[in-house]
Amino acid sequence: MQGMGEEGEACPFEFNFDPATFKVGDIVSYRVTGSLEGFPFVGTLLEVHEDHVMIAGDPKDPEAKYRGTRESRPLVDYAAI
Repeated sequence: MQGMGEEGEACPFEFNFDPATFKVGDIVSYRVTGSLEGFPFVGTLLEVHEDHVMIAGDPKDPEAKYRGTRESRPLVDYAAI
């Protein structure tokens, strides 16, 4: 997200990239496999488990929840979207 806006403009999101400190409500940058690989996505953590997280990926659809890996930038399977 850095360098995408005007010069000197800060990113409007404050991400948590430390999976050891993930908590519900944190904003994360997550990735998606398949044809969406390489695009950054923003989501809010709904659940934090030992081996995965649940991400609210679409603010317009509260039912859209994605299971992601528990790493600095969680990975979501394209088939789940």
